[in-house]
Amino acid sequence: MAKIWVTDTSGTTSGTSRVPFLRGILTSSLTDAGLSFEDAYQASSELRQGLEELNEISRDDLRQRTTEYLESKYGKEAAAAYAARGQQETTVQVRGQDGKLAPFSRNQHLRCLESCGLNDEQASSVSNGILRTLAEQAIQEILSCDLGRLTYDYLREHFGKKIAHRYLVWVAHARTGKPLVLLIGGATGTGKSIIATEVAHRLGIVRTQSSDMLREVMRMMIPKRLLPVLHTSSFNAGVSLPGTGGNGDDYESRLADGYLTQSELLSVPCEAVIQRALREQVSVILEGVHLHPAMLERIEASGSAHVVMVMLAVLERDQLKERLAHRLQEAPDRQESGHLDQFDKIWSLQSFLLSEADRSGVPILVNDDKDKVTNAIMATLIDTLAKDFDQTPEQVFARPDDATET
Repeated sequence: MAKIWVTDTSGTTSGTSRVPFLRGILTSSLTDAGLSFEDAYQASSELRQGLEELNEISRDDLRQRTTEYLESKYGKEAAAAYAARGQQETTVQVRGQDGKLAPFSRNQHLRCLESCGLNDEQASSVSNGILRTLAEQAIQEILSCDLGRLTYDYLREHFGKKIAHRYLVWVAHARTGKPLVLLIGGATGTGKSIIATEVAHRLGIVRTQSSDMLREVMRMMIPKRLLPVLHTSSFNAGVSLPGTGGNGDDYESRLADGYLTQSELLSVPCEAVIQRALREQVSVILEGVHLHPAMLERIEASGSAHVVMVMLAVLERDQLKERLAHRLQEAPDRQESGHLDQFDKIWSLQSFLLSEADRSGVPILVNDDKDKVTNAIMATLIDTLAKDFDQTPEQVFARPDDATET
């Protein structure tokens, strides 16, 4: 594939700058403008193919082609978001609390808005509105605290007091630097891994850990003959306990006892992961079936982190069966190939986990829609942070020279 050069005469004092066309750079710009990574990468590839016969193209012409492509394929709003980013974002500079200047980051702004419970479209709308306001007022440099207050006022006007207050709480939390520890529990097939990945992306958390992976490490270290309960599925662990099985209430109790025994074993490495994050003051997401609500009581955060737990659930039997079947189709060699045969046990274990969560006051979130449950987790995080929050907008967004109160 021949190299295509992108030329630019703006902002230079020594003639024309010349850089190669890179799909990765354009993909990043398109995701910042609101497209998903898959759509952005496809758009970049198709635009690259359309330039095959060219050796060189100006930056302005490339932006024009990209804008026209977006309007034809994704509509005027997507094109306007990209155009707004190209025309405004590059000129607006934000001065942070440390006094340093940095270009307005739409991606970071969107992530913050999504953290307070807005969906993709709502966050993009707010970010575009803020950029338009800055452009209309010919603002090229703004303090980060003023940008925060502008966003807060915009949210209050267009989305109401509740969303604006969530944003206020989240900004105040972000400035403390205190890490988050998010625990996502749930039975097999409830979508814990997918939701954990989505939440991590929205919050910018780079550390995630699955209790299943920790169990695999323990299995390598401890042979089955020494600890058989570790070498079976969480819903089948009761079979490995000493004694003989029965039916009725005994079946339910043995299923619960087996799960709790395995969960207790996994609590050691799970707590080690969390304690490491607390020592390093970084946020972490831990997900897995082994996250029993009792783990909350065993984490000694000592005020150094905010610890939040949620329990995912799929309340329709057929829907949970479909998810397990879909997992098997995607990866037929996975060890859980017998999960459909053991479905009644999985269903019973979910009932036990939901009862335990309800007894312990852990929020139960029904996962029938990825975006919906992700937003619900964001709202749960903010609501937890809000319990100890008592600051006003003036305090949160105070300018450095206004901070006279102690």
